[in-house]
Amino acid sequence: MRARFGTAGNPDGFYQAGKKQSKDMPPWLREQGLEAYEYQCGKGVTVGEATARAIGRAAAGAGIALSLHAPYFVNPANPDPDSQEKTLGHVLKACQVAQWMGADRVVVHTGALQKRTREEALATAKAFFQTLRRRCDEAGYGDILLCPETMGKINQLGDLEEVLAICAPSEGLLPCVDFGHLYARSLGALDGAAAVEGMLDRMVQVLGEARARVFHSHFSKIEYTPRGGEARHLTFDQPYFGPDYHPLCQALARRGWAPRVICESAGTQDVDALAMQRAYRQALGEGP
Repeated sequence: MRARFGTAGNPDGFYQAGKKQSKDMPPWLREQGLEAYEYQCGKGVTVGEATARAIGRAAAGAGIALSLHAPYFVNPANPDPDSQEKTLGHVLKACQVAQWMGADRVVVHTGALQKRTREEALATAKAFFQTLRRRCDEAGYGDILLCPETMGKINQLGDLEEVLAICAPSEGLLPCVDFGHLYARSLGALDGAAAVEGMLDRMVQVLGEARARVFHSHFSKIEYTPRGGEARHLTFDQPYFGPDYHPLCQALARRGWAPRVICESAGTQDVDALAMQRAYRQALGEGP
């Protein structure tokens, strides 16, 4: 097993090549040399069954690993019962589309604090994800991993420790470690080889090596502000802000880990995912 690199959504290059429909993304990604695709339902789950199945067939034919991002606006940390039920509904709908596609992972945001302590918000989110996992299993989505995501804004739940605490109780939960988000919320502190090794080691301590080595991941450079954390996604060719992708690629190669690494750069997801893949393969000793 090896790390697989791909894109979040459809990059600018896809449309510049004259492509329009997401069912064309998997073969196009394969032509670029990439191996993964994360379909975006950030604004809501609106894709129909026929389209989802067409994307799934295209991905299967191209050998592209599929994941899906649930709506951005869900808040598992909100204790209001009506909000919890609505969030459950949104994620269950996302899982239905993922199943139509043959996607095996659904990424879910962890939520906002809403003027509560981090401990209170975390307790709510942990209970929510256990309920969500049970509801997904009951609905027939037991083969889909739910991936709580580390978040980029300081007032959001979702630093690495919080996401690992959410995932630890259930093997049906796998962390989505967004290294750009962690860099932004730490105001640039989580960057470089020592930081990467520390984060990967911590995943092993909490989850065990078998789960940690196949974690889900997002990566992009992210601009941050001192008070808020994440401000906006950047591209690898922009000289300011980080994190640097080389330490992660080198660590994955050295450890023999096989995560799925989804690039979320601003429009250049394909170009930057290929840069990460090259760095990874070079660390394996496979290229210049």
